[in-house]
Formats: sequence, structure tokens, C-alpha cells
Amino acid sequence: MFEFHQDKRTYFDYQYRTAKAYILPFVRKHHLLPATAKVLEIGCGEAGVLKAFLEEGCECVGIELHESRIETAKTFMPEPVASGQLRLIARNIYDIDPSQEAGFRFDLIILKDVIEHIPDQDRFMTFLHQFLAPQGVVFFAFPPWYMPFGGHQQICRNKWLSKLPYYHLLPSALYQQVLRWGGETEQTVQELQEIKDTGISIERFESILNKRNYRILQRKIFLINPIYQYKFGWAPRTQNALLSKLPYIRDFLSTAVYFLVGSK
Repeated sequence: MFEFHQDKRTYFDYQYRTAKAYILPFVRKHHLLPATAKVLEIGCGEAGVLKAFLEEGCECVGIELHESRIETAKTFMPEPVASGQLRLIARNIYDIDPSQEAGFRFDLIILKDVIEHIPDQDRFMTFLHQFLAPQGVVFFAFPPWYMPFGGHQQICRNKWLSKLPYYHLLPSALYQQVLRWGGETEQTVQELQEIKDTGISIERFESILNKRNYRILQRKIFLINPIYQYKFGWAPRTQNALLSKLPYIRDFLSTAVYFLVGSK
């Protein structure tokens, strides 16, 4: 496990800087956010991504399952919380009714490194439509499942397992055994197995978009994930143009993908 996984302030800063330098420009390239845009982040964590949009004058709502992370987010950004510019909700997204909770739908919905954790993504993408304003868009960022660390094994405490690529692709029983051999706790084994159960490829994600009446407005595939600039000092790099067009093969060699989608 890397130190920044434990340091919430540092990780908050990484998320903010990534959003400011990469996510916000990516969204704006195809979608001009209106003044005082309404922005929702699902799985907001400590809300570092939302800080970049708050600075643009957006009215933001963050939803997160873990109440402790919401409480931490409030300590990081007390002023927008106090003013009402930022609302933070600790609840399951399926328990939220946007018309009652917010009184409006959203111009932009953000899911950064979240869709790969959600069970039954097909159902979720149908459910998501009710949160989206008529001309609204959804930003997704996620690691393709088949990429070297698509299983999120970097959270392992065993230094070798945290840096070993691709072994998350082993059959589940063998994968769990390897994690236990490495001394990982049952909680970590279960968490990584859940990610294995929900991990999503570029191809399956695009198939779900098509089935659930979304259109792709913009897509960018990265050889080097933009957040790695802050985590490891690696300069971001987009995937080779030819390789990015090769289904399945690209998943093994790409560390992140950005999508901007809207309703058909």
C-alpha cells in the first residue's frame, strides 16, 4: 500500500489537481458548463475532484457511501459547505431521489474511479438518467479491467503483491489464495474479490452505454493515467492512436480511460 492511500489530505490534493488540470479541460472541450452549473459527483470520497468545480462557481453535490469520508471532506472545505455551494450526502445513490433531495437535475455528473466498483452496471446506467438534466453530460474515468493493475491490487500491504501486475486476472479461487499467501487480511481479500466481480472493460462499458441510450461525446484512452503525475511523478501520456482502436488489446496496455457521454 502506498503512503498516499493513508494520507487523506495528500490524496485529496491529488484528486483536486487531476480534476483541475485534466478532467475540467476534458469536459469543457465538448461541453460548455453553464454559469452556476449543477454538478453531482457519485462516490466523491473526500471531494477533491469537486473542489476544482467549486472554484468555477458550480453548485456541487457529493454522494458517498462512507460517512467517515464525508466528514473528512467537510473539514477540508468548510466554507463552501457552510455557504451551501457544496452539499455532501452519506448515502447509497439508489436511496436518492434528485427531485426531492436537490430540487433539480444535474448539468454534469462525475464518476471518477467509481463505475468499476458498482455491481450491475447495466441497472445503474438506466437509473442514472433520472439525475441528468436534458442537455447534461456524464464524465466517467476508470481503469480498464485488463490493465496491469485493474484489480486495484496496489492497495495490498504486501510490497510485492502491491506492485505485481496482471495477477488479478487469475481465476477467483487462485487469486484469493495468492492474496492469502501474501499475508493479506480477509477484509482485503474480500474487497479485491468484489472489485474482480465488478471490474469493467472498455468494450463492455461501451456496450452498456449503447443499450442504455447514451451517446459517446468524447473518449480519451491513456497509456499513463493523469493522476500518476502526482502519485509517482510519471508524465501523462495518451495511448497510441492505432492501439487505442484495437478492441480488447488496448485494455491490457492502457491505465485509464476518460469518457464524456450524454443521453441519446
